[in-house]
Amino acid sequence: MVSLKALAGLLLLVAVVGPAHAATLPDSARFSIAIEQGDIAQAREWLDNGLPPDFEGNAIGTGIMIGAWEGNIAMMDLFVSRGADINKANSLGEQALQHAAWRGHLPVVRWLVERGARVNREGQEWAAIHYAAFAGHSDVVNYLLERGADVNARSTNGSTPLMMAAREGKESIAKALLAAGARRDIVNEQGEDALRWAMRHNNLSIARSIAGSEAFAVAATRPPVSWGPPVRSQAVPDRADSLMAQARRMEAEGRRDEALRIYRAALAAIRQADASRKTTQAPPRVATGMVISARRSKPDAQSANLSFAAPTQGAAATEVGAGATAVAGDRVDGWLRRARELEAAGRRKEALEAFRQAAASLRTATAEPGLALSPALAPAANAKSAPPP
Repeated sequence: MVSLKALAGLLLLVAVVGPAHAATLPDSARFSIAIEQGDIAQAREWLDNGLPPDFEGNAIGTGIMIGAWEGNIAMMDLFVSRGADINKANSLGEQALQHAAWRGHLPVVRWLVERGARVNREGQEWAAIHYAAFAGHSDVVNYLLERGADVNARSTNGSTPLMMAAREGKESIAKALLAAGARRDIVNEQGEDALRWAMRHNNLSIARSIAGSEAFAVAATRPPVSWGPPVRSQAVPDRADSLMAQARRMEAEGRRDEALRIYRAALAAIRQADASRKTTQAPPRVATGMVISARRSKPDAQSANLSFAAPTQGAAATEVGAGATAVAGDRVDGWLRRARELEAAGRRKEALEAFRQAAASLRTATAEPGLALSPALAPAANAKSAPPP
């Protein structure tokens, strides 16, 4: 029988050791930074000290999700070996398979599916095939289709993978989806379909594949403005991504002044890339009709060619996404103005949050009406943010 003295000693040991172990566990920011950097030794130490295998960082999600985003199979394997749920969704509804698909990490996608990651979601949810189609990763799309992905999967607002490919101009993916049985007639909650998105963004070859020659010939005669204003997606420049990651590390280490300086540099890099893109962007070609040629003696041997209007010099580039750019610009300027005010007042923590919101707004392409981009397509900070003060 255990004596009262021995029991008291055990209780004292628990009281001393428990907090010591807890003190070694990370907060969400420190966890995200270490896993993003691929620090497997640190991750293993935390897990050994009692960190839940499905612990979520402040960016992306669990260890498996961050590993999928970074393409780090060894990191994912560590968390799976400790009991992590491979199909767990983060607070924004995303799973590891979606992160890997968005980044185009086919080996990671294979690894996840082979270990039980589900290629389809229940109900109307963003799925990996939406992400792969939007990002233009045809190898990932083809693999997901081979593994039974629903070619007509509906997102939270009813949009399909074909609509993603039509919007982004991913012709090979659109054709693969159509060949796999993608329906052309599906409309989302805003009453829009893949043809509308293809025409709106002047992706005419995709539009023709979706509609067929006759229906496309009719669609091509409509005024471009009738399809709605196009809004182009914009990739974040590598330098800005690197600076943002560095700023997060500085912030996590409590070096707020340095973090503020680096956030400003990241924002400047994004703005510079955006300005460069606007000055070099080629004006979109606008279809004005279709010319069909055929011989009476050979009615089957016909050809169809589009005719295009010559865009007004300098006008077309400003039309593409002009309204959306103005709205996004107002939001960014509002956050930057607020950040400078807070920094001048010495309120460093609040200034950092305002800079983060400005960065998220710059990083995120304004969503298509009815697109309702998921958080991987629109960063989490932007998804949760309120309008600038």
